[in-house]
Amino acid sequence: MKRVAVIGGGITGVTSAYALAKRGVNVTLIERHRYAAMETSYANGGQLSASHAEVWNHKATIWNALKWMARRDAPLLLNPTPGWHKLSWFAQFLAAMPHYERNTIATARMAIAAREQLFAWAQTENIAFDHRRAGILHIYRDRRGFERAAGVSRLLAQGGLQRRAVTPQEMRAIEPTLTGDFYGGYYTDSDSTGDIHKFTSGLADACARLGVACRYGAQVTALAREHGKVRVSLGEDSILFDAVVICAGTASRALAASLGDHVNVYPVKGYSITVQLDDEASQAAAPKVSLLDDATKLVSSRLGEDRLRVAGTAEFNGINYDIRADRIRPLLQWVEQCFPGVNTRKVIPWAGLRPMLPAMLPKVGAGKAPGVYYNTGHGHLGWTLAAATAELVAEVVASSLATNR
Repeated sequence: MKRVAVIGGGITGVTSAYALAKRGVNVTLIERHRYAAMETSYANGGQLSASHAEVWNHKATIWNALKWMARRDAPLLLNPTPGWHKLSWFAQFLAAMPHYERNTIATARMAIAAREQLFAWAQTENIAFDHRRAGILHIYRDRRGFERAAGVSRLLAQGGLQRRAVTPQEMRAIEPTLTGDFYGGYYTDSDSTGDIHKFTSGLADACARLGVACRYGAQVTALAREHGKVRVSLGEDSILFDAVVICAGTASRALAASLGDHVNVYPVKGYSITVQLDDEASQAAAPKVSLLDDATKLVSSRLGEDRLRVAGTAEFNGINYDIRADRIRPLLQWVEQCFPGVNTRKVIPWAGLRPMLPAMLPKVGAGKAPGVYYNTGHGHLGWTLAAATAELVAEVVASSLATNR
């Protein structure tokens, strides 16, 4: 039986391993940590958000980046220190701007396709992940942002997603705990939220039940093509596989380069806080509907009754896992301003690196060499897109293996 290695135990790697195993493929899942979902799939914003499918290749992103460069607490922070990786990434980012509309529509379609697949897997494998189907409310504090969102809504509609404009009064009917002055909002009732770590861990357990060999605590030190196969070196150990699927997040770029592919993933750091809602008053004062605040670029998700996750910001600063107080503070202040009844004595900060490609679309499919495949570079939408891209890559790999028997 032909063997396939999936490198990376985050949401994309685990979903890829599961989709392959369901097709009867002999899969080995390789993850450098002791458990699945311990990096970017650990504490993200929680949103399964087709309504957040707009790609960033727009002049508004450039303008905001320049406007915010002097602010250490800016929603988007660019370290101006030059480097070839960063410069090449931004050059490709700018080159993709003419495709902004096409890529936004494509992302929305992919996000919608992913939904039912992920929900079906959770039901089949009985995975509890604090899933909440209460929709996502985008909130806008001024007319300019609200009107720009109307244009985004038209693109999302072309991708098959319907979201409706709502007045400030309707916003408070949707989420009564929200405090502040807002111009208006957009509500997507088909979106939902959930705990990515719980889901990924549960699906990793399902992979093991399906016969996937899970190699945790195993660091890939080298990849090499050898006699039509791929040799995966794990320290002193090495294994020959018929195919390899690289789902290694920010490590994908270096692994791809060793196999002759250019996958220009850049690590875009995001931060989150998890507010423990330990008292009844905080539980009543915290939002139940997921939010996206356009002005601050922050999202919130209610995870069960006793947790509120707030996440956001984008920091271009290379491989850097430091949790900076000046980047966490705006998240905490947002909770205090928008939901003043929430007790913020117990807050857990976190930072993760989003694996982002310049055109904002993931790399899914075959590499240059036979037997090499990718499912990586999902950026801020890994949780939202993972089930769809896993199905896509699994179908390509399984078909190729069947053809080459």
